[in-house]
Amino acid sequence: MNLNDPQELASLLEAFLLASGKANSLERLFELFEEAERPEPGLFKQALEHLAKSCEGRAFELVEVASGYRLQVRERFAPWVGRLWEERPQRYSRAMLETLALIAYRQPITRGEIEDVRGVAVNSQIVKTLLEREWIRVVGYRDVPGKPAMFATTRSFLDHFNLKSLDELPPLAALRELEPEPALAFDDDPAVPEGLQARVDAAAAEEETIEVSEETSFSSLLAELDSMEVGLKTDFDDLAVWPGEQDEPALGQDTQDDTDEDRPVAEEEPVSGN
Repeated sequence: MNLNDPQELASLLEAFLLASGKANSLERLFELFEEAERPEPGLFKQALEHLAKSCEGRAFELVEVASGYRLQVRERFAPWVGRLWEERPQRYSRAMLETLALIAYRQPITRGEIEDVRGVAVNSQIVKTLLEREWIRVVGYRDVPGKPAMFATTRSFLDHFNLKSLDELPPLAALRELEPEPALAFDDDPAVPEGLQARVDAAAAEEETIEVSEETSFSSLLAELDSMEVGLKTDFDDLAVWPGEQDEPALGQDTQDDTDEDRPVAEEEPVSGN
């Protein structure tokens, strides 16, 4: 095999990504080659571009996310590919999606600050579930009495929603301005803003299909954040990280009563990403 030929190298990288079944960084791909045979970085870029073009017109595509590059089923096939799995899909409550949205858009944020915005106590199980899914992590502790933990999203969160960085999150202002448009739906699902629908569908194509319900769609939760955020503390200059603990999940203040209603809002069905 001529590893100096971008086309042949592209085929080899395709084999690596298909066999891996997950995102791989450029550094990881470099490590798969012996030093004497390792192609130049510029050649790697050319090969990846060639691979992306070769996926045009096929059922899968090359996507760059926070963890690197991966091959995944195109989003438009998600509703059909999801039928391969018969088990009952996991359901998420409105409270969980609200909490995740606030962390994503207002990080770093404490549990108490989330409660100030939402107006109700945060169920301990919600924080535990988000930590177990590795969608959020503790990044420090607020320098106030009680030292409450501050939460932020993780690379796994970005990977799940097909995001390369937080900069790719749709702006809240843009979400407010978007008018709902008719969308292909099953079971009387409501229309979802086009930009956000594409983001959610992309995540569903890689891992699980998310079904949106009328009262609690993820897009409507994000669109409500501006009205919910009144009084939210935004001065994060007092960030204090305790050595050795910033990567260890913690539930923060778990003494709050569990008052969130567990209203199911979205369903996820696992989808083969390869």
